[in-house]
Amino acid sequence: MKYFPLLVNETGQMIVEAIRKFVNEEVMPIRDKIDDDKDHMLINSLLVKMSVLGVFNVKMPKEKSTRSEPSYTISAAVMEEFARGDAGIGLVASINSWAMAGAIYGRNATVIDLYQQMQKKKQPTFACFAMTEPASGCDVENLSEMHGSTIQTRAVQDGDYWVINGAKRFPSNAGISSLYCVVCQTDFHKGEEGIALIYVPENAKGLSFGKFEVKAGLQSDRNCDIFFDDVRVPLSYRASGPGEDAIILKRNVSIGRLGSAASAVGCARGAFEECLKYTGERKVGGKAIREHSIAADILADTITGIESARAYYLQVAYMLSHPQEFGDVQTPAMLSHASSVKNYACNMANTTIGRLMELMGSYGYIRDYHVEKYWRDVKEIQLWLGGHQLGQFDVVRRYYPYKTAG
Repeated sequence: MKYFPLLVNETGQMIVEAIRKFVNEEVMPIRDKIDDDKDHMLINSLLVKMSVLGVFNVKMPKEKSTRSEPSYTISAAVMEEFARGDAGIGLVASINSWAMAGAIYGRNATVIDLYQQMQKKKQPTFACFAMTEPASGCDVENLSEMHGSTIQTRAVQDGDYWVINGAKRFPSNAGISSLYCVVCQTDFHKGEEGIALIYVPENAKGLSFGKFEVKAGLQSDRNCDIFFDDVRVPLSYRASGPGEDAIILKRNVSIGRLGSAASAVGCARGAFEECLKYTGERKVGGKAIREHSIAADILADTITGIESARAYYLQVAYMLSHPQEFGDVQTPAMLSHASSVKNYACNMANTTIGRLMELMGSYGYIRDYHVEKYWRDVKEIQLWLGGHQLGQFDVVRRYYPYKTAG
């Protein structure tokens, strides 16, 4: 499969093809075992191989430009390819970039060097973006309404150090990462000006973790509570500074929703491929299931949904990659577009995978036939980053007259 060349260039096509080859050769043969891999031996083996491919590498851009962006079309297409095999594996990789985005965008050479030194000592090396909290939940992501006022994790300056106290819930790569980007509040009265993204190494005194969560799907993505008890880190470990850190947080929400859309498309595509094979081999009434018009109708609707959602996420990815034409990533307009495509793709995937399972009858929920895995995974994708409902608010708020649209 080729992606539209005006959106994904030749280099991007090669990257996507390499990921597709990896998924076909390494992930597909064991995808039915991943969610039962309690000790993560199979998963860790995959992550080591991904590290060899350079998936977890992070480097500082050579030049700073406030009006140019990396190619989000390529990264989104890569997310789709990973999700066709296992969305959780792709999530582990994307969270790394998400967590390090603050240091990259803030051009914080100290943090980038810290992470690169960690990579020399341990491979693979993971990073975690710790955002959601036990009390306020998705209010942290609800920046257009709450402006960071509900962030309870507090960072207080003490000489040359930040002292962090608080807790985070559900962050991906939690408990296995070498470096944690923590969303904090320095002053509750300052709102977005008080938001700080501060990096915490895994060996910091006062940093501890809860038990790993057992979820319906995406077991390759580790989630657990994170606790900060007078954790001290140098002032230089802050991503950027007042106001700028809030912009980085807004950017991450938009980019995260775009990646979620691509992952949902990948799940739907994986389920479609399995169901297409099953309905071609299984016969009812003397002919293959897919030769019956009712089955063909469901399969046609599925591929139409996949193609339309892919075109949509590539369009939004292109827009995010060209701020000089469409506006900066953190603007309400771009958040609206990213939220819309996430909700559209997740709705499509949840609906179509459910219908594909109906075509397979009882085989649809049998582990050996794989489709139920995508069904479980895509529901989790729909629910994170504020879920469908907060996403709907972010879609439409830029049109409200009392809001400032980008």
